[in-house]
Amino acid sequence: MMSHGKFVFISDFDGTLTEKDFYQMIIDDYLGEAGQKLYKEWRQGLHLDKDFLGQIYSTINREEAEILEDILRIEWDESATEFIQKVRENGGEFIILSAGTSYYINLLLKEKGLSDVKVYSNPGIYKDKGIHLQIDESSLYYSERYGIDKAKVVLDFKKQYAHVYYAGDSAPDILPCKLADLAFAKGGLQEMLQSEGVNFVPIKSFKDVTTTLIENGVLK
Repeated sequence: MMSHGKFVFISDFDGTLTEKDFYQMIIDDYLGEAGQKLYKEWRQGLHLDKDFLGQIYSTINREEAEILEDILRIEWDESATEFIQKVRENGGEFIILSAGTSYYINLLLKEKGLSDVKVYSNPGIYKDKGIHLQIDESSLYYSERYGIDKAKVVLDFKKQYAHVYYAGDSAPDILPCKLADLAFAKGGLQEMLQSEGVNFVPIKSFKDVTTTLIENGVLK
């Protein structure tokens, strides 16, 4: 992995760059009681995250064109588009790191004109009316629980860049936030980091991230 800038900003996708997790959209719109039951079991620790998501996405029961329509309904934080441009203008790199699947992330990025954003996530393909995760257990970043180990990815970037910034919204983002030079937290992650004594900047959107990094002299 070669360095392309003086700093890197790494962001989670679902719930951080977007308003709602894609899996939650699928449960709410298509999976009914069965989806809610699976969600409750997962929250109780009965399923690994990658197995939970694998079951949700593989049972959507929609044609690929219909799933694409669902993906394009994902509420993207429009202030993030301007933020990504600012990062690049200031010599930085912007990376998406997600324990979801690159299948829907890349499709939404293409729609937003951001196909050149590098995505680290679980690969996925469409087949049998669903999205099927194609997790590589031999990957350097493999995680038995999440499919991808976010901390390993962040540690790799820390070797290449002078400064690493991170934004997230949920439990898989706790360790990456601890590793980052500056962490930004949205939603439930704020309380999680507070309880662990981790310093962070609370945000509602990437407008808040832009403001903070301008104040800190990272962005102009």
